[in-house]
Amino acid sequence: MSNSNQTQQASVYELEGRPPIKQALPMGLQHVFAMFIGNLAPILVIAGLADAVTGAPVVTPEQRMLMLQCCMLASGLTTLIQLYPIKIGKVQIGAGLPIVMGTSFAFVPTMSSIGVQYGLGAILGAVMVGSLVEVLMGLFVKQIKKVISPIVIGSVLISIGLDLLPVGVTYFAGGAAAQSNFIAQQNLIAQGQEVPANVAALASQFASWQNLLMGSVVFLVIVILQRLAKGILKVSAIFIAIVIGYILAILLGQVNFGAVADAAFIAAPVPFTIRPEFHAGPMISMILIVIVSGIETMGHVNGMTSAVWNRRAFDKESQGAMMADAVGNIFAACLGSLPNTSFGQNIGIVCMTKAVNKFCLLITAGVLILAGLSPKVGAVLSVMPSSVLGGAVITVFAMIMLNGIKIIAKEGFSDRNVLIFVLTFGVGYSIAGNAALVGRLPSAFAFIFGNATIAVCVISALLNLIFPKSAEEKAADEAKEEAEKVSQAG
Repeated sequence: MSNSNQTQQASVYELEGRPPIKQALPMGLQHVFAMFIGNLAPILVIAGLADAVTGAPVVTPEQRMLMLQCCMLASGLTTLIQLYPIKIGKVQIGAGLPIVMGTSFAFVPTMSSIGVQYGLGAILGAVMVGSLVEVLMGLFVKQIKKVISPIVIGSVLISIGLDLLPVGVTYFAGGAAAQSNFIAQQNLIAQGQEVPANVAALASQFASWQNLLMGSVVFLVIVILQRLAKGILKVSAIFIAIVIGYILAILLGQVNFGAVADAAFIAAPVPFTIRPEFHAGPMISMILIVIVSGIETMGHVNGMTSAVWNRRAFDKESQGAMMADAVGNIFAACLGSLPNTSFGQNIGIVCMTKAVNKFCLLITAGVLILAGLSPKVGAVLSVMPSSVLGGAVITVFAMIMLNGIKIIAKEGFSDRNVLIFVLTFGVGYSIAGNAALVGRLPSAFAFIFGNATIAVCVISALLNLIFPKSAEEKAADEAKEEAEKVSQAG
């Protein structure tokens, strides 16, 4: 049989090879739909910041458009590197796995505090410096794994999933803007004040029957196809559901194509249009959150390999994923955009569908790059109502949490592991969930517990060191590592 025939007969469930385009295209596009709005959202949050002293916007309208465009280009190019790694000697940049990269919400709190005090340039400079630390993490991944054990990675994944579930519900109900305006309207009414027309208009969209209908239709289509369909219909359940939801949104008059008409067809970004600035405080803060982001990436990679191949990630996969993270962050900052990392919802899609073929995600990367070079393409996707996406990501975010549980279960519920897990969530996650308590803590502790994922990561990593494994557990780990080395060599 010829190589070309072998290529045509590849399955979407095989890592390598090229499946038929009629199967690969919907798989690639559903990854775009799953991350597109989430990729833009952190930039929209930062763009809404105002300088702490002058009250002027941190991001100008021109910078906002540039950042939105460049985040798609950076995501596409870094996804490409994750799929097809670059090797420099023994160092691998890219995991060689179906990982989609996107602008990370994990950085938003830190970037917000930097932005209001120092400006956008300081955010970009801090990202560049912080990403160099992730390069070091990638180079010393074997040593890091001794501290960041599966119990730590599993706990971080559970925390990420728990934190993302409310985000999915917010999307389902109409999006963050509608929710914040609804809350503002309720506060104004309680105070007996008049509600501005623009606030009332946005507030009326939150949990409107149209949004709830669109989200519910998408959710039900996914459930029905996952339960009853077979073959490509089952694999493409999320894509099909989002397309149906988008069509329904158009029929309900919930899509405004004005932004599509106004967008240019081609607009190539110029690096360093927004100049980076370097300040000690912002750089230290960013280094800490980059470390957490690197661990989150390790968790995503392990979640995928555990769900799809029932194994822990190889060292070269963890190293490559973090190195691509770092390179992507630096590249995005050079373009004037925000840092990106492996997107949890897309990892969830791979885990749920088991469709790991890299050619499918090559289509994803190509669409993202095209969107980065052509604002017109990006605009078509960006006008999709949040509730359409929300109906899809609720199940995807839950899958991330489930993967964390599976990693911990695979590690075993020994007395040591149970104690670490109980203390991690009993202390770390619970304190992080109490904003009033966090506000009373000293600044160093407030920083750790101000973000649930950081708190879970720090507490579980410390407990992993404080409570060492028994001799029997260490022997079992060594046996697993030897088995993985044999598998990797094969």
